[in-house]
Amino acid sequence: MRILLMALICAAAIQGVAQTPVSNPVSIQVDLDKPQGAYKPIYSWFGYDESNYTTMKYGKQLLGELHDLSPVPVHIRAHHLLTSGNGVAELKWSSSNVYSLDANGKPVYNFTITDQTFDEFKQAGIRPMVELGFMPKDLAATVPGVDAYQVHYPASTISGASNNPPKDYAAWGELIRKYTEHLVQRYGKEEVSTWYFEVWNEPDIAYWHGTPAEYYKLYDYAVAGVRAALPNALVGGPASTGPASDKAAAFLDNFLQHCLNNKSAADDKPIPLDFISFHPKGRPTVVQGHVTMGLANELKASEAGFRIVAKYPQYIHLPIILSEADPEGCAACSMKVNPANAYRNGPLYATYTAAAIKALFDLQDRTQVNLLAMLSWSFEFEGKEYFEGFRTLATNGVDKPVLNVFRMAALMSGERVRTSSTGQIPLDDILSSGVKQAPDVDAIATKAEHQAAVMLWNYHDDDLPADGAAVQVAISGIPAGVKKVLLEHYRIDDTHSNSYSVWKAMGSPQTPTAEQYAQLKEAGQLQLLHSPEWIEVHDGKISMGTNLPRQATSLMRLTW
Repeated sequence: MRILLMALICAAAIQGVAQTPVSNPVSIQVDLDKPQGAYKPIYSWFGYDESNYTTMKYGKQLLGELHDLSPVPVHIRAHHLLTSGNGVAELKWSSSNVYSLDANGKPVYNFTITDQTFDEFKQAGIRPMVELGFMPKDLAATVPGVDAYQVHYPASTISGASNNPPKDYAAWGELIRKYTEHLVQRYGKEEVSTWYFEVWNEPDIAYWHGTPAEYYKLYDYAVAGVRAALPNALVGGPASTGPASDKAAAFLDNFLQHCLNNKSAADDKPIPLDFISFHPKGRPTVVQGHVTMGLANELKASEAGFRIVAKYPQYIHLPIILSEADPEGCAACSMKVNPANAYRNGPLYATYTAAAIKALFDLQDRTQVNLLAMLSWSFEFEGKEYFEGFRTLATNGVDKPVLNVFRMAALMSGERVRTSSTGQIPLDDILSSGVKQAPDVDAIATKAEHQAAVMLWNYHDDDLPADGAAVQVAISGIPAGVKKVLLEHYRIDDTHSNSYSVWKAMGSPQTPTAEQYAQLKEAGQLQLLHSPEWIEVHDGKISMGTNLPRQATSLMRLTW
C-alpha cells in the first residue's frame, strides 16, 4: 500500500516540479525578542448550515478531528437549531422541531433532535456557539409574498417563512428562555456559561424578512430570554454581512448604537452585548479560464467592521467574532454550480487562509480591537461525490488540504513576534488591489516557552502555474545557552498534506477501493517535508533555506 502511495505522490511531484521551477530568492527575518501581541487561537472556530450533519457518519468523525487538532477548545456554530421539520438534512437546510403549538394553541417544546446535535458536540469535546435561529413554523409571522415555510435548494432556501419575524415576540423570548434552560439542565451551568449565544444570521439581507428595527426587537427578546435562564451567559450579534458596503456598515453601526443607547424592548433594561459578530467574505471569480481569488474583499470588510467597533470606547475591547470568515459566500455551491469554487479542493484554499490569518491579526493591531475568532464556515457534506468542490474540510471522510492549515495554526502558541520579508506584499496594497502582480511570500511567527514557530506561504490570487520561491528564513532571539534546536518542517503543497493530488493520480475514483481509501486518508493528514533535524545555534541565531512552490504553505516548528 505504502509503495503505491509513494509512487502516486512521486508522479505528482515530478509534474509539480516541472511546472514550478524555483526563482525569486526571498529573505524572511524573524526576531523572537520583538513581541507583537498575543497569538490568540482565532483558527479554532468552524460552522455549517446543516446542523443535522452533526450526527451523521462523517460529521461525527470530523468533529473528533477538529477537537484533536487544537490544544484549546474548538467552537462550532450551526444554522437551523430552532427550525421546524423532521431532522433530515438537505443542502442549506436542517431542522430540530423544538417548538410547535397544540390543538389549543399552547406551546409544545421538544428537544429530542437538538439534544442529539449537542450530545455529539459534548461527546467530541466541542463547545457550541449557539446560533438562535431560525423561526419555528408555528411562531412565524405572516409576511406578504412568503407562502412556503421551507424552500428547497437550488431555489433560495432563505425565501421561506423560516426567516420571518415572530408573530409574538414574547413567545419568541419564552422559547429562547426554555431552550437555554434546557441546555443548562442537560449540560450544566458551568459548561454552558462558556458558550456564546448569537442572535440569528445575517439579518441585514434576506435571511431576515423584517426591518432592522424588528431585528433589534428580536435581539432584545432573545438575549433577555437567555439571561433569564443563565444570568452570566455570553450573548451577542448581529452576525451581519461583511460591512464593506454602505448598507452592511450602517446595519452594524446602528445595531451597536441600539445596544448602547436604547432600553430593551423585552424588559426596559440596558441591552446586553458581550461580543460583536459579522461576516467578511472574499470573492473568487474565473478569469480567462482560471480561478482568481478575492482576498482583498475579505480583508476590506474586516477592516471596515473593526473601524466601526473602534468608534465606541464602550465596545472597542469587546471580543469580535467573525462568525463566518471565508473566501466566498456559499459553502453548499459546488464547483459544478460555480466553477470558481474549484480552488476548494487544493492547496490554494490553505495558502489563502494562512495569508488571511496574518492580515486579520495585523488589522486587529492597527485598529486596536479585540479579535477573538475567524470562524471558517466549512464542515462536510454527506452523500456527495469525492472532491465535488463544496467548501468543506473533508470529503467522504478524507481530509482536504485546507484542514491542514488549521492543524499548522494550532501548533503555534504564545506571543506573535516580529517578522519581515523581502517578498511581502504590504497590507495596504493587498487591501487596495489584492495580490495580482508579484506573489505574497510572507510569514507569521510565534514564541512560547522552549519553542517557536514560523508559518510561511507563497500566495497569489491567480491560481496559475508559476515559479516557486527560494526562501531563506533567519531567526534571531533564541535564548542564551541554547546550543541546538529541533526543526520540524511541515508542508502543504501539491505533494504534501494533499489528498486531492493523490486522488487525481489514482484516476479520480468515485468508488475507491479499501486500499485506495486508506491511501487517501493517509494523504489527508499534515505531513513533514523531511525528517526532523537538529540545527546548531550561533549567537542566538539560526538560518534555514527552503524552496516554497506557488500556493504552498510551510510551518517551521522549533523546540529546545
